[in-house]
Amino acid sequence: MNFFRGVMGGQPAGPQPSGAETIQKLCDRVASSTLLDDRRDAVRALKSLSKKYRLEVGTQAMDHLIRILQTDRSDSEILGYALDTLYNIICNDEEEEQDESEEETQQKQVDDLGAQFTDRFIQDQENITLLLTILEEFDFHVRLPGVKLLTALLKNQCAQLQGIILVSPMGVSRLMDLLADSREVIRNDGLLLLLQLTKGNAAIQKIVAFENAFERLLDIITEEGSSDGGIVVEDCLLLLLNLLKNNSSNQNFFKEGSYIQRMKPWFEVGDDNSGWSAQKVTNLHYMLQLVRVMVSPVNSPGATASCQKAMFQCGLLQQLCTILMATGVPADILTETINTVSEVIRGSQVNQDYFASVNAPSNPPRPAIVVLLMSMVNERQPFVLRCAVLYCFQCFLYKNQKGQGEIVATLLPSTIDANSISAGQLLCGGLFSADSLSNWCAAVALGHALQDNLTQKEQLLRVQLATSLGKPPVSLLQQCTNILSQGSKVQTRVGLLMLLCTWISNCPIAVTHFLHNQENVPFLTAQISENLGEDERLVQGLCALLLGICIYYNDNSLENYTKEKLKQLIEKRIGKENFVEKLGFITKHELYSRAAQKPQPTFSTPEHMLFDHEFTKLFKELEGVITKAVHKSSEEEKKEEEVKKTLEQHDSIVTQYKDLIREQDTHIKALKEQVAGLTSQSEEMQTTITQQLSQIQQHKDQYSILKLKLGKSGDQGSALDGAQVNGLQQEELTQLREELDELRGQQSLLQTQLSDKDALINSMKSETATAASAQVAGASDTSELLREVESLRVQVQRQAAEISELQTERKELLRRAETGASAPATVDGAVDASKVAELENLLASQNEEMQKLKDELTSLSSNRTALDTELASANSTVAILQAEKTKLQNEVQETKKEQDELLMLLADQDQKILSLKQKLKDLGETIEDEDDLDTRDQFEEEDEEEEDDE
Repeated sequence: MNFFRGVMGGQPAGPQPSGAETIQKLCDRVASSTLLDDRRDAVRALKSLSKKYRLEVGTQAMDHLIRILQTDRSDSEILGYALDTLYNIICNDEEEEQDESEEETQQKQVDDLGAQFTDRFIQDQENITLLLTILEEFDFHVRLPGVKLLTALLKNQCAQLQGIILVSPMGVSRLMDLLADSREVIRNDGLLLLLQLTKGNAAIQKIVAFENAFERLLDIITEEGSSDGGIVVEDCLLLLLNLLKNNSSNQNFFKEGSYIQRMKPWFEVGDDNSGWSAQKVTNLHYMLQLVRVMVSPVNSPGATASCQKAMFQCGLLQQLCTILMATGVPADILTETINTVSEVIRGSQVNQDYFASVNAPSNPPRPAIVVLLMSMVNERQPFVLRCAVLYCFQCFLYKNQKGQGEIVATLLPSTIDANSISAGQLLCGGLFSADSLSNWCAAVALGHALQDNLTQKEQLLRVQLATSLGKPPVSLLQQCTNILSQGSKVQTRVGLLMLLCTWISNCPIAVTHFLHNQENVPFLTAQISENLGEDERLVQGLCALLLGICIYYNDNSLENYTKEKLKQLIEKRIGKENFVEKLGFITKHELYSRAAQKPQPTFSTPEHMLFDHEFTKLFKELEGVITKAVHKSSEEEKKEEEVKKTLEQHDSIVTQYKDLIREQDTHIKALKEQVAGLTSQSEEMQTTITQQLSQIQQHKDQYSILKLKLGKSGDQGSALDGAQVNGLQQEELTQLREELDELRGQQSLLQTQLSDKDALINSMKSETATAASAQVAGASDTSELLREVESLRVQVQRQAAEISELQTERKELLRRAETGASAPATVDGAVDASKVAELENLLASQNEEMQKLKDELTSLSSNRTALDTELASANSTVAILQAEKTKLQNEVQETKKEQDELLMLLADQDQKILSLKQKLKDLGETIEDEDDLDTRDQFEEEDEEEEDDE
């Protein structure tokens, strides 16, 4: 123990050993001591030396410390010492103050040392698994240094540690348990650990999110006071940003979990906004960034739209607009709020309409858009704020034709209000002010009001500006070109040229107005043909683009500036190659590439604001077509027009065939429905016939019984038997009445079926008449089918008349039977015999009618077979027509190819003939034209005919 007293500060008994020697002795003691107390004291001594002798302790003691973690798990104190020692040799934090040069050198060496020890520690992945297991210990002195050690390892070798933890069983879940620790120190260090763990690894981010991280983090933010909280809130927000940024899966999980609604209370600021702390500004800044992550333009359109909808429905957008119009808000928070509102409303019609209705708390109230534009064109406002307002205005007009119309309407003469300031007036004021940045911002903003909106481009041509007293007003288009010709700053000219290109692109009327001014084309050609500096070359490239748009979208309505004449002018004054080179210079510029990356205008200085994101997309779209249009000859344009016309004709033919096929499909479908209806009717009639057959059989049986009973009563000849017979007749008469009622119902059913058949016959007549025009071959069969149906109708009517007569006869029979029942019992047997004969006749007639119904059923079945045959014929006809249509289309395409080849051959032949003629002429031969030869041959033939006549 004397040795440890010397190490820990006791009085030395002899010469002092060096630090390396002391560390070696301590390592030997850790490795060889059998007593836990001795090992604990040695490790504690190593911990005290680990900061001063970091290299020596890390080199000699790391393996021994790892072995302590493996073997002495039962003693929390020695575990804590070992973890602290490892943290000291791996962590790169340097506390001592040094000079700048010395500090940089020392820090580089420290970083290298920490990375070396980290690589050594993670060579064996079991060390990380062991460390994750130790983190499950609840003891404060074990868990806290374990968290710090793992955080330091992640800082030094993040990617390798992430891979090891990802494949470790329950590795991420163990780390997520740190957020649930009741001890705030461990929870806060756990936040820092998860911040390092989730950097740039989407797989770990997803696991952390599905371990209920969003719920826990939002709860911690609420507990800590939301935006008024401290550094813990900042760490939670940074971790949320790590989990959500560029991770569509986590963003969708955040939205589906209704966590967007829990963000609204963060932005509830009071009326007194003075004295914001630096931490509150930081917290609110990260909160706004979190909202922007959910609606970023780089996300998928569907996910962004759903998040925008949720933010409007829960009132988050309204809360942000409240901050936007509040007073006393710090400038950087106001700027970030404007950017956030911009992306929340971008492309969402509902959110854009709401933003248009927001008014600033002024007297009189002014729209928020007007107030923001006033800041944009005010050169005294901060540069970043002006950029944010421009971005907000662009997002308000993005895919918002209604908003574009409202902005342009404020410039039209019929809607100008002299008593109030409108957005259009502010844009015009900024467009023609002395501040070049205001010129550029106003030009870009006005260009967004015209983006992809032909109607507003034409409406803006009506805008007239009063330049000075006593002079007539000039159009806005003319005023823009006047400022261009005056040679203002490069930023102003670039902005105006972008506005003009956006304005007249895809708008032939605007192109005509632009070319109508005789000075515009000479000015553009003069600008393009000059050799100037780099900034001026940008202006030249934009002038080339503007002139190319005048060619591509020219409708040839101006005789002096048709497409062909403008191309000739370029070839003579500029040169096609020079024109294309000046046009291509724009895409090579660094500021163009930077603006094309994302919609938000982010520039370090005002001088770098030259290109707009939407304009870069327009330029990319037009550059290729303008280059082709300039190089294309008039003959090629004519050929293209002819090809377009031919394709249109082919398209019309194909459309006609498609319409014909649709009509035939409709007819076939109707015929199928008719066949199905006839089939169901046939089945119903079959069922009715079966029922009638059963009823007739019942009548036969009843008649046989009655006949037997009447025979017995005739043999007895007594009055009592006569009375019994009369009683039996009365019972039979009752049954006959019931059967008569049933027959009446059947008659009404048959009448209904008859009317249905009449309707079916009429519809079949019309269908047959329609099909006759397309299928002439089946006309005779259809007529025969109509005659058969008509004869069937006559038969059914005849059957109805016979049934009526039968009913009359049965009524008469019943009347007679009732008369016989009321007569005295002394009626003789002759009367009964006559009645029996009548009943036999009635049954015979019913049998005949039943046979007729069977024949009619057979006829209906044959008719249905004929309809099926007709349907099959129609289907085959349709198939033949379709095959013929396909064949015709193939023939048309082959003919077109052959014609093109013949034209090419004829052109080559003509060229060869002309060249040969030219060679013969050069050789002195007399060459006669083909027309002269044809005329001579014709005269010779006429002379020969006259001689023959003589």
